[in-house]
Amino acid sequence: MVRLEYEAYLTLAVREGERIIDEAVRRFGVSHARCVHRVGSLAIGDLAVWVGVSSPHRGEAFAACRYIIDEVKHRVPIWKKEHYVSGDSGWVNCERCAAVAHDHAHDHTHDHDHDHGHDHADVEAGLRGVSASAEAAMSGAAASAPSRERGRQPEFDYSRQTILPEVGLAGQAKLAAARVLVVGAGGLGCPVLQYLAGAGVGHLTILDGDRIEASNLHRQPLYALADVGRWKAEVAAERLRAQNPAIDVESEVQTLDAGNADRWFRHHDLVIDCTDNFRAKFLLNDAAVRAGKPAIFASIHQYEGQLQVTRPDRGGSCLRCVWPDALKDGVVGNCRESGVLGAVPAVLGSLQAVEALKLLLDLPGQLTDTILLVNLLDLTQRRIRAPRAADCSGGTCARCAGTGAPAARIEIDTPLAAARSEGLIIVDIRDDDEVAAQPIAGGALHIPMNRLLAEPDLLGTHDRVLLVCSRGLRSLAAAEKLRDEGRSTVWSLRGGLAAQR
Repeated sequence: MVRLEYEAYLTLAVREGERIIDEAVRRFGVSHARCVHRVGSLAIGDLAVWVGVSSPHRGEAFAACRYIIDEVKHRVPIWKKEHYVSGDSGWVNCERCAAVAHDHAHDHTHDHDHDHGHDHADVEAGLRGVSASAEAAMSGAAASAPSRERGRQPEFDYSRQTILPEVGLAGQAKLAAARVLVVGAGGLGCPVLQYLAGAGVGHLTILDGDRIEASNLHRQPLYALADVGRWKAEVAAERLRAQNPAIDVESEVQTLDAGNADRWFRHHDLVIDCTDNFRAKFLLNDAAVRAGKPAIFASIHQYEGQLQVTRPDRGGSCLRCVWPDALKDGVVGNCRESGVLGAVPAVLGSLQAVEALKLLLDLPGQLTDTILLVNLLDLTQRRIRAPRAADCSGGTCARCAGTGAPAARIEIDTPLAAARSEGLIIVDIRDDDEVAAQPIAGGALHIPMNRLLAEPDLLGTHDRVLLVCSRGLRSLAAAEKLRDEGRSTVWSLRGGLAAQR
């Protein structure tokens, strides 16, 4: 090789580069960060990329530098052309350079590797403040956009769906103008978000209050092992912006509750429920009915799933037409408790995405007043009619009226030792085998959940009771049941023993 040539798409390169810098500052807590990427013709050995970070600690500075250069490789539209001694040359598209960046972070000196667009670039990690000249260079680093003739224009291409007669350019414009809220960025949310971003939905909001765990990865392909511990909403937003920079993606790290559900519907055309608990599903359902806006629901259990669409804007049925009283969490296990194959939520999430696109494009065959049941072991489907309830006539839903008020405080996250000192009686409602495998330190009154609900008098005269299970779902369901029966001083340990650990 005799020299290198770099070209960049100026507008998008600067915008995406600024995002990467902001992410690095927030993620690693550094004071300042800058990156300069040269373009044009460079001789072998010339400095191509400069990264500077100012931080009180060396470790954070180098980690931020590593993050910036890896993300630049993966996300910024910059192309490298290699010129060889023979006179030949070849372009390398950097969009595929960093898929394995962390696996090859130790080696940037190979002479000829078309899988690494910046392997020949020297990277400088500065621990001092960045000079003004570096800041100026960042704003003008990309000097020449690639020509259309080279086929390097990094614009998202919707041609494979716009050629559908039901979509066309008019349909694509509808998608670009749409605002969709996805609640939950887990097993259902990942395929929903990826396909809506790919379809060109103009604004996506991701609402999720959980961090990524290693056990999520087998069914949540937006995330990697290196993301464990980060907020799902923020990582998902980063991935979607890289997938389709032409759309707006907003991340909200918070949990849906009765106090904010109505607010979300005011700012979106459609809400997609990708949660794993009944409490959130019924909150969304009731808010959808009050707002008169559509919502798409899905649930999974081991190898099965179900899909339902609420259309109050067209006089359709809602969840409470089938289940007047909200189902209790803890009665049916979620993925953590019952297990799931990773492909099962992928299928149901993909169906949600299809229904969302049909709704936004007003395509035929929409799922209305029907529950779709899918069994992925024998690949069968069933449709169950779910018409609007008779007492919901007149354009309003009587069963959803007044359901938006916040519920009484029933979950607490006090450490068990502190709870004991405050006079609470700890009641372990797990099964016998769970208690034997992991007894509660300091002891607890053991009454399995099924027995407690059948015989609540087993609590005796204990006035203030804290119910405990492994993850907090069964204890919450039991506490709600006992409160319905008149025991107002029963609480559930939020997150269960897992949260205490």
